[in-house]
Amino acid sequence: MARYLARIDIMLKVLVKDPQGLTVVDGLKTLGFDGIDDVRVGKHIEVTLDAGDQAAAERAVTEMCDKLLANPVIEDFTFELAEVAAAEA
Repeated sequence: MARYLARIDIMLKVLVKDPQGLTVVDGLKTLGFDGIDDVRVGKHIEVTLDAGDQAAAERAVTEMCDKLLANPVIEDFTFELAEVAAAEA
């Protein structure tokens, strides 16, 4: 078994309004930051898991995202997967 670190980014789909992003835009403009057109706020999740190989780890992370971590109706996800040494995890 190998150990993997999955770095998962979850964002609202482009067509879904992002009220948190709108709030951040307003705050930035209030603080004097000009030229801000749009802000999208998302989630970053890191999961360390054991899997037989990289393909199995990718399947597991995809299933985690589909079933719990992301809402497939309104969110998209991407992830990077890296093998890590046991001491690093």
